[in-house]
Amino acid sequence: MTTNETERIRAEYARRERRLPTDHYSVFRPHVLFAHQQKTRLLLRRLVDEGLTPLDGRTILDVGCGEGQQLLDFVSWGARRADLAGIDLIQMRVTRARERVGGGNADGEGGPDLRVGDASRLPWRDATFDIVHQSTVFTSIIDRGMKSNVASEILRVLKPGGVLIWYDFLLNNPKNPAVRGIGAREIRALFPGCSVRLRRVTLAPPIARRLVPVSWAASLLLETLVILNTHYLAIIRKPDRLP
Repeated sequence: MTTNETERIRAEYARRERRLPTDHYSVFRPHVLFAHQQKTRLLLRRLVDEGLTPLDGRTILDVGCGEGQQLLDFVSWGARRADLAGIDLIQMRVTRARERVGGGNADGEGGPDLRVGDASRLPWRDATFDIVHQSTVFTSIIDRGMKSNVASEILRVLKPGGVLIWYDFLLNNPKNPAVRGIGAREIRALFPGCSVRLRRVTLAPPIARRLVPVSWAASLLLETLVILNTHYLAIIRKPDRLP
């Protein structure tokens, strides 16, 4: 990722930190809990369907790991801390992730290998990971060339036959021009030669914020309509040999 784009993203994250309340993404908010549980339920099913369980012994990287919540989820699902890695642009987030998940040394020994850096220059060797996870990273990147670089780096560090778990917006957010939705065609273009299985998930946040506290059941029903869902959950499998 170029310096300009990296700094733009850092500045945008800083702006959000200043503007949003500290509990904006807390699972103690009903609509956040609803989205998290629905994603988790579907993702666990996909992991089973793709033959990726048990997670014990799987090497896993979280790109844009933030404060480590997804890494903690992987641990709760059976992954070993020593097999986990994460990278994030923001030092404070990585520091918090190390406090929550643990952290190894610079060579990844002694615990999860958590790094500060950008995803266009991943500091791991080729074919290191069985699973890579990314959540709302690609929609935060405006420059198309940078998106392509990040996708190439993810494929580079994935083992042959490994998978990327993709969770990201498919629609633009009219209130946030700093992010861009990514549709199915663009996802497939970013990962040529890969198997891409997509599912549209997550009830639109403006609806969920109002409806979930009133009726969880009604929210579940609306989410089944699919057209009101704003994200893609995808399993992107790297072939044994890229073209």
